[in-house]
Amino acid sequence: MYTSSVADPPVVREPLHAPVAHLIRGGMTEGIHYGSVVVLGAGGEVRLQIGDIEAACYPRSALKPVQAVAMVRAGLPLDGELLSLAAASHSGEERHLAGARRILELAGLTEDALRNTPDLPFGPAVREAWLREGRPASRLAQNCSGKHAAMLYVSRLNGWSLDDYLDPRHPLQQAIAEIAEDLSGQRVAQVSVDGCGAPLFAVSLHGLARAAARITTAAPGTPEARVADAMRAHPEMASGAGRDVAALMRAVPGLLTKDGFEGVQVAALPDGRAVAVKIADGADRARVPVTAAALARAGVDPAALTAFAGEPLFGGGRPVGSVRPARALDPLT
Repeated sequence: MYTSSVADPPVVREPLHAPVAHLIRGGMTEGIHYGSVVVLGAGGEVRLQIGDIEAACYPRSALKPVQAVAMVRAGLPLDGELLSLAAASHSGEERHLAGARRILELAGLTEDALRNTPDLPFGPAVREAWLREGRPASRLAQNCSGKHAAMLYVSRLNGWSLDDYLDPRHPLQQAIAEIAEDLSGQRVAQVSVDGCGAPLFAVSLHGLARAAARITTAAPGTPEARVADAMRAHPEMASGAGRDVAALMRAVPGLLTKDGFEGVQVAALPDGRAVAVKIADGADRARVPVTAAALARAGVDPAALTAFAGEPLFGGGRPVGSVRPARALDPLT
């Protein structure tokens, strides 16, 4: 069973990554993606580890479900689509912008209160349309605006200051750090700044998987369960149309999963089985098939994962290879 005891922080070191995927072109290995993978059983035991699962790493946006749990524990009253958006790396679709505006309205605020970095929409098709229309980068379009709007809302509800809500010393960020430690089971190793400007807390890949499992196994009605239920019921609000994480949650009943920049992904099932993946070079072309292979090793039916086996490599306009997970991830080995 998972416990809430908190261990020492993971060691900050150069991770000892190992091969997790191969680029096969014409039957020959053309390239290798290195990384680390951990698969946890329902009781929290490590069923598979590749690479360095105990070194400190930045989860990037894969930590957003944990941040959302911390905000709900602090009184954030959102549920459903808006709570899913609070844990989102969204594509910048109109529903995402409207949802972020609604959260700000509930807080009695406007877009001007946001302190995330202005950006173009994350979704390629949405970004192209945005540029054709001559629209500038904005804080609302940036993929973390739902999270930032929720941070402002919970800060307003608690009477905390708004201008400095991204300061690691702010009560909200202190609360998030505390919950990150509680759910991961280890002290935060280091604090930096994420791309959106929010504090970024380093834990191990093992700790990230534990945190996801703690969220999906929580009792109904708890902050953890509310976040998991919202994201699973509204996966496109936590990502966007056509995004692989939304498709994966649709394909695997009960699965909660979240991706993060630099090749990070975490996923957990309702019984506590969980996986966490870090691709050393940050490549999404390896992240998706490696995550699918890790889920198969966790016991997910491979038939539900065939769409996530990786895109083919082309030569002369025809498929000549693919990105294949390393043999260590083969569920039959």
